[in-house]
Amino acid sequence: MADTTREIERKFESRDSGLPDLTNVGGIASVVDQGVTELDAVYHDTPDLRLAASSVTLRRRTGGSSPGWHLKLPVGPDTRDEITAPLTDEPPAELLRLIRSRTRGAEVVPVVRLRSARDVRELRDAEGRLLAEASADSVHAERLAGGRGEAQWTEIEVELAEGADPALLDLVEKRFRRAGVHRSGSPSKLARALAETTPGAAAPAPRRKKPVTAGDHVLAYLRDQRDRVVALDPAVRRGLPEAVHDMRVATRRLRSALRAYRSLLDREALAPLAAELQWLTRELGVDRDQEVLDERLAAALDALPAALVTGPVRDRLSLWSGTRRGRARSRTAAVLDSRRYLDLLNSLDAVLADPPLRKAARRKPEKALAKALDKEFGRLSRLVERALALDPGPERDTALHEARKKAKRTRYAAEAACPALGKKAGRLADDAKSLQRPLGEHQDSVMAREALRSLAQDASRAGEPAFTWGVLYGREERTAALTETALPARWAEVARRSRPKG
Repeated sequence: MADTTREIERKFESRDSGLPDLTNVGGIASVVDQGVTELDAVYHDTPDLRLAASSVTLRRRTGGSSPGWHLKLPVGPDTRDEITAPLTDEPPAELLRLIRSRTRGAEVVPVVRLRSARDVRELRDAEGRLLAEASADSVHAERLAGGRGEAQWTEIEVELAEGADPALLDLVEKRFRRAGVHRSGSPSKLARALAETTPGAAAPAPRRKKPVTAGDHVLAYLRDQRDRVVALDPAVRRGLPEAVHDMRVATRRLRSALRAYRSLLDREALAPLAAELQWLTRELGVDRDQEVLDERLAAALDALPAALVTGPVRDRLSLWSGTRRGRARSRTAAVLDSRRYLDLLNSLDAVLADPPLRKAARRKPEKALAKALDKEFGRLSRLVERALALDPGPERDTALHEARKKAKRTRYAAEAACPALGKKAGRLADDAKSLQRPLGEHQDSVMAREALRSLAQDASRAGEPAFTWGVLYGREERTAALTETALPARWAEVARRSRPKG
């Protein structure tokens, strides 16, 4: 079974294996020598180094205190999640699943072998608590595939202990600079090994060009959201909080941009991709909607006075939620393991590599993007005003839900235009979000009432009191009514601020 730890560390260039004195830096009272450890790690990747391109590493390491398989996923600056599995001959299936959005079914092979002599020091405070671990590593790299030759260097690595203040790394770096030791130009040992053993790798990878045309801005947004989908895949598989929600938002943003900026993109050519994004969004929605519903019902039950709770309602809710959530998560896992999902990612890459742009995409962004946003707001206006004109009831509930989805699309389209349009797009994004909140609250109440009705029926069939479920249902009805009452004023304010002038 894989274990996960959060790793916060920095790497530094070193001309030799010496470690500058760190006593009295940021509360470090003692530097405890732990001796030299011999490490032998074989790094695996696809033949075209897809993992390395994403700053992801997969290695099989022997020696040291944690032999086994280590998968490192980037989280933020200096921060990675390290997922470990027991030592086996071949990469564990559970780790291969976590890199599937990057490898896309390509073979994973050994590419680099790193053998290191690690001189370890524990950095402790005055009470003996571990603050960090500093190591001076003498590294020998051997290329196994995709390149040739060997390389060797020395470096210093400082890794924070669990719960230690990240500010310590800044103080350590300041001390190192005074000693002539500077941050490494490579984010990892693997990156340096690949650079020094790859023919023609002296030039750095080209940066993405700054958007100029309207089409450039839309494509930049699409690339960012594609990258988020790929990066969030492991988090969804691991069941991390908000991961499904964030991935679903990224797929919605992709689809919203394709629809909102259809004047810049060949709609017919992109129709198959848009349909597949809609499929993925709906599949992720099963899991996310259940997550939201579970939290809402649990919070509503907790808020009830004890006198209004009759029968085994908590046990029934727990069983109901657990069963449905388990099914939803299994469904999500099956989707991410499917060939259809990988084909979607590949299609998205292909579109971004050779985008089907229309003539209008070559225009300056200010006019082209603003025109598209005005049209989006017009569509939103028609849906909101139609919903508000209906009498309360199922038909209005459905219309408000459609307006909510359109508010999201308008918000995402405006966010895509913010780098080019600035305040105009930012104001529309904020207004759409402010409208999205009450519409979302209303839809969540609709879903909650459907669930409560079902729970009440199940309770009655089991001979349990249905009173508490009825109380909760009534509270949800009131929430929806209050939301609907406040909506006209909220919409009037949004329309005043964001409706196109003239």
